[in-house]
Amino acid sequence: MGASFNEQFGHHGIWRREFAQQLKRLADWMSSHDLMDAAMQERLLRLENQVRTDKMMVAFVAEFSRGKSELINAIFFADYGRRIMPASAGRTTMCPTELGYDAALPPSLRLLPIETRLQSQGLAEWRLKRDRWIDIPLDIGDAEQVAKSIEKVAQVRHVSVEEARSLGFWHDELPDQNPVVDVQGRVEVPMWRHALINMPHPLLKQGLVILDTPGLNAVGAEPELTVSLIPQAHAVVFILGADTGVTRSDLTIWREHLISSDAGNEARLIVLNKIDTLWDTLSSPGQVQDQLERQCRTSGAMLRVHPDQVVPVSAQKGLVAKITADEALLRASGLPLLEDVLAKNIMGRRQAILRAAITDGVAALRAETGRVINIRRRDLDDQMLELCSLRGKNASVIDSMRHRIEQEQREFEMSSAKIHALRGVHLKLLRDVFHALGATALKVHMAELAESSQQKGLKLGIRKQYAVVFERIRTALNAAQLSATEIQAMLEGTFRQLNAEFGFSLQVPAVPQLGNFALDLVRIEQSQSQYLSVENVLKLAQPEFASRLTRALSMRLRAVLESATNDLDLWSKSATAQLDAQLGERKRSFVRRIEAVDRIQQAAGGLIERITEIEGSEKALTQLDKRLHTLTAQLMALPQISQTETLTLLQGA
Repeated sequence: MGASFNEQFGHHGIWRREFAQQLKRLADWMSSHDLMDAAMQERLLRLENQVRTDKMMVAFVAEFSRGKSELINAIFFADYGRRIMPASAGRTTMCPTELGYDAALPPSLRLLPIETRLQSQGLAEWRLKRDRWIDIPLDIGDAEQVAKSIEKVAQVRHVSVEEARSLGFWHDELPDQNPVVDVQGRVEVPMWRHALINMPHPLLKQGLVILDTPGLNAVGAEPELTVSLIPQAHAVVFILGADTGVTRSDLTIWREHLISSDAGNEARLIVLNKIDTLWDTLSSPGQVQDQLERQCRTSGAMLRVHPDQVVPVSAQKGLVAKITADEALLRASGLPLLEDVLAKNIMGRRQAILRAAITDGVAALRAETGRVINIRRRDLDDQMLELCSLRGKNASVIDSMRHRIEQEQREFEMSSAKIHALRGVHLKLLRDVFHALGATALKVHMAELAESSQQKGLKLGIRKQYAVVFERIRTALNAAQLSATEIQAMLEGTFRQLNAEFGFSLQVPAVPQLGNFALDLVRIEQSQSQYLSVENVLKLAQPEFASRLTRALSMRLRAVLESATNDLDLWSKSATAQLDAQLGERKRSFVRRIEAVDRIQQAAGGLIERITEIEGSEKALTQLDKRLHTLTAQLMALPQISQTETLTLLQGA
């Protein structure tokens, strides 16, 4: 059995820090040798930010009383020697709870009152309004205080059926999902809409985000959960009861909220919890094991996942075993196997994504920097030929050469004006693309849907309106791809002319492929489709619910379009930065050539001195090129670091 999830995530964090340090060394070296332009700097910053701040979200989803919070305690918080997340009989996590770490904020529990559901703003907007959250400080050195404070996520209120309906917890058309009415005619609802826990847990500091969700009723009432947070989780852990298997409410959660998750099928894990309830003294170990295997096969078949993705555990026994250091009980609990599967599925997928981004980014950086070094080398070669041709020549020949260089300089500056005019056309075309993918255009695309969502009554045509929105966004992405290809063709023609005329080595970068964002649209559309079924037509009739759903969709579509815009912007900057760099190098070359001729005219020994300088500069460029390849090779080798090397780093950290 491999390293646990906690250990592998720790190794991943060490690798990320090492990469960030090496990237900074490369940036400092490039700056000190005048090899850094604006596009290269942005590329380096993006790579560093992507690796340093990479977040990895694991969502735990289950109907109530499945032991979800206890499983979180067992996997992540056993080192505290006690429960941190509330885990007792009955409902414990009443509101969605995110655990993460932001060094800019003090350790705290932030709670958003449930009454905010009566207003139209989505969770993403409420996150920006810190004054509307209840802030409870956490004393990280006091596990008792932390656990006591976090118990507040289980707080409830008792309200009338009418108020529960307005808050989204009572649906006349779904009586089976409604909370129980007490003798006073009131129902129980969460006191809080959302909870954010900020604490410097070692894994949270390294970018892990844990999403603890409540049961079916609460999940379905918050569209942003199922449209944004759960679908974008890197792994979803769905907890069932080992004694009950897949119940009707479990199947409803799976079909309506998880089956269309953005995470690949292999990133959804099914946990059969509470296997200790089957440890019957009247049954032999073999009989218990047969029962477990049968339950795993049946659950996997019902949810249509691979049997390896169904893992039987006892979270409670696993937590006890970790706290008491009982290895036999820990093995029997099945927790190590779950951690192993979780680590392989999440870490493997996430590291593959980062490896691809790093390899592509560093290769592009090496190519761009290499072109700058090559243009400098070519200019030095031209100067060397000129100076060697002056040996033994008289003053008139040297003066004639000076005039020829000045003429070349004037012709070059005339071409520079044309280049700037071309850049103006390029930027105008790019601005048109950005406008088509911007927030204003998105608002126009969604105007009809947004207006419809605010109206009362049945919205029988809303599925068609959703389809129209997605089709418009796809059309905008396709148009952006086409425009970028046209811009690339225009730049390629200009670059070929400049390369032929001035000996440049300009090369237009490959156009970003926006197909990945089109796939994002497909996933978002799938996650939205659960709300457009016949079963939810009465829910959509409520303006408050439909409006929250539309806002959640708008926020997620905006994030996709912003990512596409950022990719196009970096691509454009990479192309123009090459041009700026080589134009700048050529201008400096003219200055150096004229200065060299002037020095030769003023002193007899100037020619030999300048030739010696150029020879030294050529050697220095060769060393620069070697150092560039060494530094970038080290960066590209980091993603392939072995577990043994990582353990060595861990021991030395």
